[in-house]
Amino acid sequence: MKWCLLLLGCMCLEAAELPRLYYSKSFPGSVPAFVAITLDKNGAGDYKEAQDDDRPVHFQLSEAESVEIFGLVEKLGYFDHPLESPLKVAFMGAKTFRFEKGAARSEVKFNFSEDPAARDLADWFERIAESEQHLGYLEIAAKYDKLGVMKALLLLESAYDRKRLVNVQQYLPLLDRIANNESYMHQARLRAGSLAEEMRATK
Repeated sequence: MKWCLLLLGCMCLEAAELPRLYYSKSFPGSVPAFVAITLDKNGAGDYKEAQDDDRPVHFQLSEAESVEIFGLVEKLGYFDHPLESPLKVAFMGAKTFRFEKGAARSEVKFNFSEDPAARDLADWFERIAESEQHLGYLEIAAKYDKLGVMKALLLLESAYDRKRLVNVQQYLPLLDRIANNESYMHQARLRAGSLAEEMRATK
């Protein structure tokens, strides 16, 4: 019993020490006006569209995706210096990057950065947000608006073709369900099946 408690304690300590990222973007007037994403080094993350959201969307990135994201954080010195550009540019949303490991924490805020690594990292988080938004839209359509499923599929396919989606494997259960359910329009079923086949071939 003592060994079990010790093992459990070590696992909790390891989870607490696992490096974690936080990203937020506040852009009043846009849809959504706020997003927040947390991501640990194992690729497990949460997506929110409100600061007080107590039911975040959970997601899981692949190991390769997580490695690339945390590699950008390392390039940025774990946010140990300002990223804001001195150029006068339009407001693009107030963004926050934060790195946490145990009690250590470093944070930087900016509107626009000229640093390529910062822009790449922000784009990763934008793609994560877009990916979860598309998944949510398709889930709602599949459940409540079967005539709207085709539109949701076309939007998802467009995002996929433009390489705006991450962890495409997350869409497969829903796409398979649509493709195999005769209550959906025939064209929607074909589209879902074709897209699922393309995603399965994605490495």
